[in-house]
Amino acid sequence: MRFEGIKEPAPMGSYLAEDVKFLLKDISGMIKEQSNEEREMIMQNGGHYSEMLPIEYFPTEEYMNIFYKTLEHTKYKVARAAAVVGELIYKEKGDNVVIVSLARAGTPIGILIKRYLEIKYKKKFPHYSISIIRGKGIDENGIKYILNYHNPEDIQFVDGWTGKGAINRVLNEAMKDFYEKYGMKISDELAVLADPAQCVSLYGTREDFLIPSACLNSTVSGLVSRTVLRDDIIGKDDFHGAKYYRKWIDKDVSRFFIDTITKCFKETDIEDELNKLDMKIYNKGIKEVNEIKDKYKIKNINLVKPGVGETTRVLLRRIPWKILVNDINNPNLKHILILAENKKVPVEEYKNMTYSCCGLIKSKVKGSVQ
Repeated sequence: MRFEGIKEPAPMGSYLAEDVKFLLKDISGMIKEQSNEEREMIMQNGGHYSEMLPIEYFPTEEYMNIFYKTLEHTKYKVARAAAVVGELIYKEKGDNVVIVSLARAGTPIGILIKRYLEIKYKKKFPHYSISIIRGKGIDENGIKYILNYHNPEDIQFVDGWTGKGAINRVLNEAMKDFYEKYGMKISDELAVLADPAQCVSLYGTREDFLIPSACLNSTVSGLVSRTVLRDDIIGKDDFHGAKYYRKWIDKDVSRFFIDTITKCFKETDIEDELNKLDMKIYNKGIKEVNEIKDKYKIKNINLVKPGVGETTRVLLRRIPWKILVNDINNPNLKHILILAENKKVPVEEYKNMTYSCCGLIKSKVKGSVQ
């Protein structure tokens, strides 16, 4: 089946064209960014996060230093994890694998996996980045574009990490819906660099550590914003939208991050890790999240954001009222503690979790904070 009327995407983002093709509509200038406070109020009164963009600021010198130090400290760990999940993907899909990363956290991880496979197997692998949105699903036009060039059985979805496993569930539902609509079966198995939620079988590690690309926003994600889906700017034949932050091109570290990890691949030995890998799914993360939800009397589970990656996002883009950490001296949490201090958010030790940390978002209920 060929899908008609699917447009060719315009180039966007700061990555090399050979590293990724963004299946996104450039909505720069079409949407006004809003403060975290404005967005929080809208979301908690029924608005959807995908209809807005947060104001993105260039990171401070202190925060950039954390990124550089974290990258130096974790580069071999990230390289090993990318190599491990890359090998698992290759074992599943073989030479025809088509990497489809979920924008935006999945994009740098998809590039790393692509680069590892190309170095190891001496051939080129296609890589696309498309939008998936909790509560709204995956960009069907993006999937159709890919299917006009590739077989459905070759598609492998990739993301950065698992939090509660929510995007994994959105992907499961989206691929079920796609099959019911078009009769085309695409595997909904998600591959991630880090799986602290223990909810997928294709992963590089289950350690909840700081992936350097989670440190920053667009400046380590190809200068591309979080994705947007809004009827007034995204038509039925459009890809989901994103803003391209061209103004930061001289300060962008997206390629620097990729190149730094890529250099580590030649010194990466993963045979022992592959042999010891436990591919069982335990869904331990969601159980712990429900315990936190009950303990702190939080009504909406979406206000509990576990893991280093999700907690970082909460501190950058939302209004948290508390950060839980498994150990105040955990070296993975230096940037979390700095962000929490800057935003005057209290930090509390909470030992009963496998995650390194968890962000709890403010919810106003009848004038009080839940």
